[in-house]
Amino acid sequence: MRSRSAPAPLAVSAVAVAALAALPLAYLLIRGIGGGADAWEIVTRGRTAALVGRTVALVAGAPALATAIGVGLAWLVVRTDMPGRRLFGVLAALPLVIPSYVLALAFIAAIGPGGLTGELWGGPGAAWIFGYRGATLALALATYPYVFLLTAAALRRMDPSLEEAARSLGRSRAAAFRQVTLPALRPAIGAGAVLVALYALSDFGVVSLLRYDALTRAIYNQYRSLFDREPAAVLGLVLVVLTTAVLVLEARSRERGRLRRSGAAADRPAELVPLGRWRWPAVAACAAVVAVALVLPVAVLEWWALSAGAELPSEGEVAGWAGNSLLVSLLAALAATAAALPLAALAARRRTAFARSLERVTYAANALPGIVIALSLVFFATRVAEPLYQTLALLVFAYVVRFLPQALAGASGALLRVDPKLEQASRGLGAGPWRTFARVTAPLVAPGLLAGATLVFLSTMKELPATLLLRPIGFDTLATEVWTATGVSAYSEAAAPALLLIVLSAPVVWLLQVRTRGEGAAAEEPPPRE
Repeated sequence: MRSRSAPAPLAVSAVAVAALAALPLAYLLIRGIGGGADAWEIVTRGRTAALVGRTVALVAGAPALATAIGVGLAWLVVRTDMPGRRLFGVLAALPLVIPSYVLALAFIAAIGPGGLTGELWGGPGAAWIFGYRGATLALALATYPYVFLLTAAALRRMDPSLEEAARSLGRSRAAAFRQVTLPALRPAIGAGAVLVALYALSDFGVVSLLRYDALTRAIYNQYRSLFDREPAAVLGLVLVVLTTAVLVLEARSRERGRLRRSGAAADRPAELVPLGRWRWPAVAACAAVVAVALVLPVAVLEWWALSAGAELPSEGEVAGWAGNSLLVSLLAALAATAAALPLAALAARRRTAFARSLERVTYAANALPGIVIALSLVFFATRVAEPLYQTLALLVFAYVVRFLPQALAGASGALLRVDPKLEQASRGLGAGPWRTFARVTAPLVAPGLLAGATLVFLSTMKELPATLLLRPIGFDTLATEVWTATGVSAYSEAAAPALLLIVLSAPVVWLLQVRTRGEGAAAEEPPPRE
């Protein structure tokens, strides 16, 4: 573009969006600094140190297990002659449909004390499901698709001549994998592991259901206290510090470089590794992961629904919960996409330090767990904007702050693929900026905007802590009903809303898979976090 200055309306809109996105973090900082000695006492007490230690242990264990599962599945599906590998390539990604708290609920029902295994085989059930081991397993199985999808994409793009050169120098397949393949896959594996770590750090449902005292559970319990909610804000800041540490690790991972193809040899697929006698054990391993992460929760929910009888909620109640979930998810998707447009346009067309700073501030909001965003907005609304407290507008605003980076990633990627000369030609023919956007830019960026909005929609459908803390009185969603029913051990009543949540989310995951296949590498990287 000839002009280096951004149009005033665009710049003002982008600044306003970035400022609103940073509101929860700014308010928590103000409250933490204002707490003075009391805040420092909360941070340094033994209880807080124990919570931090338990949270760090979970954030270390879940990504390690998810990485082992995701990388193993990706290699079997992409690089071997395993029977049914194309089918497993689809099935291995589908656990993204199932919220992590639903998976934890299925674990309790299937193998916990008094669960289905105890009824079928006369045993007491597995008490180990509660605590660190159960929480780590549930989070790893709920999030390994992040590692699987990114690693599989990197394997497909990897230049096969690298491994062939190692083999020609006398390296065995195992040695070539360790010395060549794994280092080349490190950026993709690292990105997936960091996504899992951020998910584990912000999770609330799994740690609550499986009775593991992490920071998110402590923050929620402290918030529910009627006496003193100041510690909840301070613990929220501690969680933000831990999240920042994870983001620093992600930045270092990205600095190690990206996987690049070179030469004509990069366009041909790699030779499949023959598994020989290990073919069927590999199939069994893949089937076991899919069975536990996908089939088990769906089967448990269906068993509950069929055996519930009169305990099932009425069709009207379920329809109301589904309608509320779809309403807020649609509103959040539309609002986040609209808010992302000025930021994306400024970042894509004006690559200045000012534009990059606004973009980083917005991505920083994605570092805040949902419970921290909700907590800060509760404090803000009750003290500064009381009419907004427990309104649909504040709930949707929380969703937009939480998931705006997903919409921004879709919009920015789409705008970067639009040649600015097309817009300049339209302006040169006498069309104004709004007419140019409507007739030229909008049709070209529509797929990217739709992909970003789809991500926001899916994330909002499953979001739990923000909905619990900010929803209007009497405004129940599928996620909150699952949580309410499980809170009183009414698992049969949770079956219907949980199943419907999965059914409504499945087409969204399918759309994302179609987009990823259609757009290739552009859709294979996670949204950047700054």
